[in-house]
Amino acid sequence: MSPAIPLKAIQAAAARIADSVVRTPLLRLPLKDAPAEIYLKLENLQPIGSFKLRGAGNAMALAARDELARGVYTASAGNMAQGVAWIAARLGIPCSVVVPDHAPETKLAAVRRLGGEVVKVPFDQWWHAIITGEFAGLEGIFIHPVSNPDVIAGNGTIGLEILDDLPDVDAVVIPYGGGGLSSGIASALRALKPSARVYAVEVETAAPLAASLRAGEPVAVEYTPSFVDGIGGASVLPEMWPRVRDLLDDSLVVSLDEIRAAIRLLAERQRVIAEGAGAASVAAALAGKAGSGKVVCVVSGGNIESAILAKILAAD
Repeated sequence: MSPAIPLKAIQAAAARIADSVVRTPLLRLPLKDAPAEIYLKLENLQPIGSFKLRGAGNAMALAARDELARGVYTASAGNMAQGVAWIAARLGIPCSVVVPDHAPETKLAAVRRLGGEVVKVPFDQWWHAIITGEFAGLEGIFIHPVSNPDVIAGNGTIGLEILDDLPDVDAVVIPYGGGGLSSGIASALRALKPSARVYAVEVETAAPLAASLRAGEPVAVEYTPSFVDGIGGASVLPEMWPRVRDLLDDSLVVSLDEIRAAIRLLAERQRVIAEGAGAASVAAALAGKAGSGKVVCVVSGGNIESAILAKILAAD
């Protein structure tokens, strides 16, 4: 079976979620001394401040109506939680989210505002829910934040939009949490512009994909929580390994300091607010890790704690 999501599934997803998501802009980052011609795909401008609305919307639109009536739940550090809760609120159905104990309060408050029930658990228990696709005690449909093919197809609609706006793109850099975003976008690009390079980007404190690609097989790494909460994990999900191994050119690893610098630059130069995960792609491009030419950085989200943002912006 091909690791790519079929192009027809991604195109159908684009039509299906058109009234639920924003067709986000692709803007040039005007830097004279940059190693590449950098563009920003601003998914932080979605109604929930994150791309996750695309996958959640597609998966829930395809679910059986009678099953949806029982409600939905997911496991998320915050952004997928908001995506599922936002769609659930529109449909008038119950929603619960399992979150790790380090999840930022900004994201959890947003879930609660949307009517979602938050279940906070230790990181290992949360990660177990992602690996197994279930959580004891919660009812309804589990919307997997990463490996659900319908979620991945929804994420892939970003790739269609990038190619519409920049047909001669040379590389796309995508934040990597579990591979659902990167493999979706890569599926669209491999079908329509196979010459484009597609990179994941991880943070140094949690980079299992880079380690796995070096080893040639999935390996576990030490996970260190940081302000970069939207990407990073302890391992590559087994079901995602064939997809990301074959669809992605590499995983680019950036430091916390590089991400902080990217957050400051985006805020000061472009008035763009990006969370740590969203700025990671820009950090990689600014460091020259994505090469030259026309490089698109997916700014995956902008849900950053105000206190953390203020501290980063105040730093020298």
